[in-house]
Amino acid sequence: MRVKGGTVRHANRKRILKRASGFFGARHRLYKTAKESVMRADAYSFNGRKERKQDFRKLWIRRISAACKLEGISYSKFMYGMKLANVALNRKMLSEIAGTNPDQFHNLVELANKAIAESETK
Repeated sequence: MRVKGGTVRHANRKRILKRASGFFGARHRLYKTAKESVMRADAYSFNGRKERKQDFRKLWIRRISAACKLEGISYSKFMYGMKLANVALNRKMLSEIAGTNPDQFHNLVELANKAIAESETK
């Protein structure tokens, strides 16, 4: 007795075509091209999730760098001073502070400058 796989195959085709529903042209109608497009879309979305983290880190660094320039210190010196002062704030929080609370950021810059000056005297 043979096993008929029609319902499973039909369900798989339906699932792929449903995921390709917004695609252009034959990509949402024909199973083979839809399957290829869905596979490629999955690869792009996987890579995109990784790139999003990089993009946000770049954005935070740019915001911190811009705030540092206003304070008269370079980004790298500021981060070095923060490390010397044992301040464990990540770049996301530093960029939020720089954007929303410039007075507090000014205090952090002074702290970093002080830590750098102390390390040079040692």
